[in-house]
Amino acid sequence: MGDMKILIVDDEPDIVELVAYNLRREGFDVSPAFDGEEALARIRKEKFDFVILDLMLPGIKGMEICRIMRNDPRTKNIPIIMLTAKGEEVDKILGLEMGADDYMTKPFSPRELLARIKTVMRRSSEKTDETVVRVGKLAINKETYTVTKDDKPLELSSTEFRLLLYLVERRGKVFNRDQLLDAVWKDEAFVEPRTVDVHIRRLRTQIEDDPANPGYVKTKRGIGYYVDPEA
Repeated sequence: MGDMKILIVDDEPDIVELVAYNLRREGFDVSPAFDGEEALARIRKEKFDFVILDLMLPGIKGMEICRIMRNDPRTKNIPIIMLTAKGEEVDKILGLEMGADDYMTKPFSPRELLARIKTVMRRSSEKTDETVVRVGKLAINKETYTVTKDDKPLELSSTEFRLLLYLVERRGKVFNRDQLLDAVWKDEAFVEPRTVDVHIRRLRTQIEDDPANPGYVKTKRGIGYYVDPEA
């Protein structure tokens, strides 16, 4: 977990120190911020994997920071746990409605916070695995069977969708036509191996900036197709 960066935002130095000490012991890379403006500046400039955010901050309030993060594509998926000195239900509901992943009322034990962080991390990674797979400018939604490029929807057939998803989830690995037929077309009879080429061509016209020079679905000459892991 040493490469995981956590930002702690709280105007009480004692709490920041306690939380930072305990998280560093667990191997996290921890940074403090003591007010809303500083927190936002750090979030915009650096890449954090997790934010622990106090509700009642001087300047920009925690709720507002949460709202700003959730409305920015670069930060909308960063998990957030909100801290508050109040145990009022209304604050809890507001925080969760604004997009916080969890909520803790002060005083709390560092051990409980650590357990919550691990739970939220697990949930958010499962959520990502389940629903949206991203590669470059593409977002493939497995629940709605839709693909967007730069947030604009693409018109893919169900076969093209399955073909793209199969290659993207195994990016870097090269598949020949027969392997793709087995995986994507499964038991459909009378499907020619050349069908794969036709679908790859159609797929490229939809997803590539330049279908003649593809950046996503590439050809390994004489072998098959693969999605570039660097895409």
